[in-house]
This record gives sequence, C-alpha cells and structure tokens, in this order.
Amino acid sequence: MAEVGLAFLSASLSVLFDRMASPEVADFLQGRKQTEKLSRKLKIAMRYVNAVLADAEEKQLTDPSVKDWVDDLKDVLFDAEDILDEIATEALQRKLDAESSTTAEKVRDRFSNIVLDTFVNEVEPKMEEVLDRLEDLTKQKDCMGLQVGGVGGKRYPEQVLTSYVSESDTFGRNEDKKKIIDLLLSSDASGNERCVIAIVGMGGIGKTTLAQLAYNDTRVEQRFNLKIWFCVSEEFVVPNVMKSIIDQSSTSSAPSIEDPEQLQEFLSQLLRYGTQGSKILVTTRNKSVALAMKATATHHIKLLPNDDCWFLFEKHAFRDGSSNADPEIIDIGRKIVKKCKGLPLAIKAIGDLLWSESNVERWTNILKSNLWDLHMKGTYILPALRLSYKYLPSYLKRCFAYCSIFPEDYIFEKDQLVLLWMAEGFLQQSEIETMEEVGNRYFDALVSRSLFQKSRSGFVMHDLVNNLANFVTGQFSFTRLNGDNSKEIGRMTRYLSYFHRSSDNFVKDIEEDLYKAKQLRTFLVLDCIVGAEIKMPRAWCLKVFSLSGIRQLTDQLFDSISKMKHLRYLDVSKSLIKGLPNSICMLYNLQTLKLSGCRELERLPRDMWKLVNLRHLQIDGTRQLKEMPIQMGRLKCLQTLSKFIVSKHDNGSSNIGELGNLINLRGKLLIQQLQNVRSAKDSLDARLKDKRYLEELVLEWNPLEQVRGILESQRSVLENLQSHEKLKSLTIKYYGGRGFPDWIGHMSLPSLCYLELRNCPEVDSFPEGRLPSNLKQIVIRRCKKLIANWKGWDLQILPS
Repeated sequence: MAEVGLAFLSASLSVLFDRMASPEVADFLQGRKQTEKLSRKLKIAMRYVNAVLADAEEKQLTDPSVKDWVDDLKDVLFDAEDILDEIATEALQRKLDAESSTTAEKVRDRFSNIVLDTFVNEVEPKMEEVLDRLEDLTKQKDCMGLQVGGVGGKRYPEQVLTSYVSESDTFGRNEDKKKIIDLLLSSDASGNERCVIAIVGMGGIGKTTLAQLAYNDTRVEQRFNLKIWFCVSEEFVVPNVMKSIIDQSSTSSAPSIEDPEQLQEFLSQLLRYGTQGSKILVTTRNKSVALAMKATATHHIKLLPNDDCWFLFEKHAFRDGSSNADPEIIDIGRKIVKKCKGLPLAIKAIGDLLWSESNVERWTNILKSNLWDLHMKGTYILPALRLSYKYLPSYLKRCFAYCSIFPEDYIFEKDQLVLLWMAEGFLQQSEIETMEEVGNRYFDALVSRSLFQKSRSGFVMHDLVNNLANFVTGQFSFTRLNGDNSKEIGRMTRYLSYFHRSSDNFVKDIEEDLYKAKQLRTFLVLDCIVGAEIKMPRAWCLKVFSLSGIRQLTDQLFDSISKMKHLRYLDVSKSLIKGLPNSICMLYNLQTLKLSGCRELERLPRDMWKLVNLRHLQIDGTRQLKEMPIQMGRLKCLQTLSKFIVSKHDNGSSNIGELGNLINLRGKLLIQQLQNVRSAKDSLDARLKDKRYLEELVLEWNPLEQVRGILESQRSVLENLQSHEKLKSLTIKYYGGRGFPDWIGHMSLPSLCYLELRNCPEVDSFPEGRLPSNLKQIVIRRCKKLIANWKGWDLQILPS
C-alpha cells in the first residue's frame, strides 16, 4: 500500500518543480544572490530525495521507520510549497503596487524597498530551515538502506464519463432485481403501514446498484407517487436525515427547525397520506442493522457468478469487446478477474485500469502485483482499488487523495471540487486549456476509473474508495463528524473539514482545531447552519477557507482573513454579513469568492479590481446588493459572475461597459437594472456578442421605473445586447419596449433551447413571427399583447 503514499509524494515534487520555474519566482530571485543560492540548493535536494522514492515504496511496507521518514518528507515539502507561494505573492504585490503608483510616490517606493528587504530577511531563514530538514532526510536514507531508483507509471487512457446507473453496466443481477421489485410491489399481509426490505451484503458487492435498479424501474415508478432516495452514513444526525427527507419530498426546503420532535411532527404531516402501503428499502453490510429496523424481508446479495464477472470485466477493459484481443491477454485477464473474488466494484476498477491496454507486460504486472495478497492491519481496502490508485497518473494522485476531506457518502459537485483542486495548486493552465478545463478532464478521468460515481444530485465515492483516500493522506487530513473528537489534530494536519455538526461546542471546537493546525491549507464547513460567532486564530497558510453556513462573521474575522496571503478560495455563503471590508482586496491570489445566499449583503469591496486572479464571483441570492464596485472590467480572469447590476454615472452614462473586457465569462449571467442604460452605445460596449462561453443570459429592467422616455429607449438598448449564437437560454424581464429586435429570431440564436418572457406588456409579436428553430421550451408570463396575438405556434404558454 506504500505505493500510493509515495506516488502522492512524487506528484508533490512535480508541483514544486513547476512552481520554482514560474516567472514570478524567477523574477523575484533574480539579483538576490543568497536567496537564489538557497533556491538552487533546495531544488537539488528535492531532486535527490525524489530519486529514492521508488525504493522507499517497498521498504515502507515492512519498516515503520521508513513510514515515518515518508511522513516527514511530506511535511517538509508542504512547507517548501508555502515558502515559494510567499515569494510569488510578494512579487505579484510589488507588480500591482508599481502599476498603480505615480511619480509623486518616490518616498513610498523607498519605503517599499525597505519592506522588501524585511521580507527577504524573513523568507531566507525559512528556506534555510527547509533545506536543513531536507538534507537531514537525505542523510537518513543511507541509514535505512534506501537506493536510488526510478519512479513513475504509465499514463493510462481515459474513458468517456458513464451514466448514473445503467442496466447495460450490470450483470448477473436479474434475479436479485426481480426479487426486490416483487417485494416492493407486493401487499403486506401483516397489515403494517410500512414495510422494511433490507439488502444485505459485503462492501463492493453491488447493494447500492441493485437498489438503484429497483428504484428506477418503471413498475416501481408507477406504483409509488412519491419516492425519496437518501444516504445515511455510519455516523449521522437524525434531524439532518429528517431535513434531507423533507427537502426531497416537498417543493420547499426543510423548515429552519432544530428541535427533533418538531421536525418529526412536520415530517409526519408531510407524509401522512402516503403512509399506507409505503415501503422502505435499506442496504447494509450488517444483518444486525436489518434486525434493528425490524425488516419484514431480507435479501442477501451473493458474489457475482464467474461468467458474469468476466462479462463485466470485458465491458470495462476492452474498447470493442474481447473477441479480437490477444489470446494471451484474455488468459491473463481471466486470472485477474478471479483475484477480484466476485466483487463488482473491484472488477470495474481493475477493468477501467486496463481499458484499451494492449501491452501483455502491463497485464502481467497487474496480475503478479504483490498488492493482491498484501493485508494492511486495521484497514479494509480492496487490492483492485490499491492497484487502480497505484497506476493513476501522478497528476491525478493528489486530486484523488485530497477527496479524503469528504466524509463517507458525502455528495459533492464537480464544479466545486475542481475549484478546490485549483486553489490547492493541483491544476496547471496551458495555452489550450484553462485550469477549469484541466480540472474537468481530471475529474472525468477519476469517474472513468470508478473512483467517483454519479449519484442522483452529484457525485460520491464508494465508502471503500473513501477508505483508500483516507489511507493515502493519513494524518495530513481529518474530517470531524457529529462532535467526534477522537482524532487528534496535529502540526502535520493540512486538510480539515467539519460535517453535520450538532454539538453545542461547534465553534469552540473549530477555534481549537485551527489553533492546533497552524500549517492548515484547507478548512471546509460542510452542510452546516450555525448562528454563533467564530474567532480566527492564526492560520496564515490557508488556501481554502469555507465558512458556508456560519451566520455571524465579524469584522475582526475578516481582518484576520485579509492577512491570509496564500488564500485562493473563500466561501462565506449564507452568512448575514452586510458588506466585505476593503482589506479583503489584499488577497491578490484569490481565485474564488462565494457570497451566494448572503441576503443581507449590501456592498462589495471598493477596490475589488485589485483581485487580479479572481476567476469566480458568486453573488446569487444577494437581493440587497444595489451596485457593483468600480473598474470591474479590470478583472479579466473572471469566468463566473452571477449577476451584474447596472448603475448610472453622474454624466448620464452607465457602467455596463465594464462587462466589455470580461470576455471569459461563462455559464449564467444576470444583468439587472437595465433601465439605467439610456444610450444604445453604452449597451453595445458590454460586448455580449463576444462572450462565446455564456450559456444562459437574463436581462432585467426595474418594473418600478416604467417611464415613457425610458420605454422608448429600451428597444435600442436591447438591440445592442445581442448575445453570441451559442447561447442556450434567454430570459427577458420587465422589458417595456414595443417589440423585440431581430436577433431574438431563429437565425441569430440557432442554439437557443429555452426562452422566458416575463412582464413585457408592450410586445405583441416576434420578429417576422419567427422563433429560434431549436427551441424546446418557452415560458410567457404577463405579456398580454403577445399572448393575445399568439397564433399557430405549437408551444406552451404560461400566462401567470
């Protein structure tokens, strides 16, 4: 199992080498002989350590001292990354200061040089300390008998992302499926209101897949008018489970009720009409769980038969089936399948690993790997998963290991995880791909290897895969669950998450953990709503800081956050803040800022234009926000901008032209207060037609300002807000013009699938009576003249 830990290290070194070669670090080192010398020695030491990793892979298995050596090496490499990050940030800050300075600021420039000298005097001792630690580790390798050898592995091809659950991807479960569906559709002779059916089997045998097949069967769909799917981990909070059920069974969200009895009463009222004849389908490894739930029927799922094991492997390992494959490879493949011992998860993982691989030697290496027979004390990790991880490309290893921050059965979103990877520096931008595109490719590769699985509302790791991720990161990552303080946070901890905390000491625990983990890089609060204030101990190395759901965030907290120069990802969604202090604009590395659901937010920082690396600004659900900061157009890296609020300048013009420079915007954009655009030229300056990555566009005027002069100008404004031809969704609200411009016709928007028109009282027709040809859905609300003239079009009209 050591291979996975050392491969993680190799990927860490690769990131370090890239960072040392970056222009920011190179420019800073130029002319500073001592710092440059230390950097060069640091690079040599890291290369030397890298050379012995292959040998350490094997010896760590049986020698605890080598395991300790590996952990120490991980720790020092993290520190080296932090130092290089400090240098790059200092270089960036000086570059921005130089751009904004004037000739009258020479005195300040001299002071700036003094500050720089102070920084150099601080960073050089840190470099010397890291170098000393690395040199000590290289000396220790001789005592442990570590030899120089090569590392690395073949980059295996990536498959196409598969669907959530597919009949064609399951074999040998037809009888099991029939039995479960019969139980679901049968009447309960005992007269009980609810019937519990349990599927019992070992980990990785396919219990969840079987439950999914039954859950999605058309006969089950027709029998039950309400179906709810949710996952309960080994450690769970009952109120949170009840809220999850309510969220899925009601059109509105779960009420803000914390008392379990009140929640139970609300849930009972919600489901009272569906109680008779309802069924509960449970999957569990332990028969005792089925007994505790008083299951009326228990189905034990068995290991997959040999022939079905081969069919499943064949589907995952061979691009065009095995009929044309090398007979020697087929023979090796059958031997590999036997080692999977009838577990579908193991078969899929090893098949994905070998997908389209035609080299007999590679297949032989997989077959003869000692990982098949290696048993690690205190762990239960399938050998096939160990092999799958071992042969991952190095650039995927850190990405996967990082996912240990998610608790078992946690449903995560693809976009969120990619942004976290990006913040941690796992993704490198190239000339042909953005970092987000690289992250999407990495994510799909992990899905194709069955390490991530599609769920109903996102993605999830099988609990055995989650065990693997936790083993890889070891003491460097912790997840706090439900007030459990059994794990000890230490100086080596770099990744920390909190999930479903119901403890009264929630905030106190956070503060204590942050105090202990002084080198922490990621801190995530997952699915929590807490009203108490939090004080921020020193944690200057943080790159990811998520306090989503922590309602009370103080100015003192943000003062501390503004000193976190490494920070790339800041999430304070669902808080009650009214504004962000301008000091936040000192976070020059910030890539992602999430303020979604901050319903009291009234203002953004004045100097937000200084956040030159900002790529994602999420401000949806901020109804109190009335204007945008000045010079937003300078944020040229921006890709996500939930909304843009148009405001008027003193000279009568508007700020909509700031959108013109944001050519990389993608996804969805809401533009509000369009009545403030009085000039058609101003709207043309927004250059919406150049934003080829936008998929959804919402154009909204203020309904309270439908003045005659404004109404007459709205047509020319809308004319110049034409979007790119690849737009898929368009919504227009409170438009007061007398007609739509020609670009809303089908020739200009051939890709448009969704069109919504709301409160457009003067419009009576479309240009030449035509609509985009690819349109699948149109929603029309409160457009009286348009509805009155609606003739001959076979589309649904929703007038209210």
